Amino acid sequence: MTDVHNDALEDEDFDTVLSADIEFNGTLNFEKSFLIRGKMSGNIIAKGLLVIDEDAVVEANIQAGRVVIRGKVKGNVTAAEKVELTISGKLIGNVTAPEILMETGCTFNGLCTMTGKIGG
Repeated sequence: MTDVHNDALEDEDFDTVLSADIEFNGTLNFEKSFLIRGKMSGNIIAKGLLVIDEDAVVEANIQAGRVVIRGKVKGNVTAAEKVELTISGKLIGNVTAPEILMETGCTFNGLCTMTGKIGG
């Protein structure tokens, strides 16, 4: 059994949404939940939840508390808690986190490093 859920995403569930018709280049820096439905390139630095929706395309190095990849990501992903790669998710890059979940059918091309919790 896996913790990856394919629940419908609602805009109301997120503090900020990058809509499907938006293309953003630069650095995103945020603390609360963020949903990407559009295209983004650059860097993402976050403390909260980052969800990359099914039709989203992200070319960025990502550092976040928790990352759920349902769309396409090209770049390295580092999470303080967990990275989830769903069946529709595609990741080209390295992933580093204490917990990494990959659903059967996802696409992953890179190195996977599971970090341990100190003192745990």
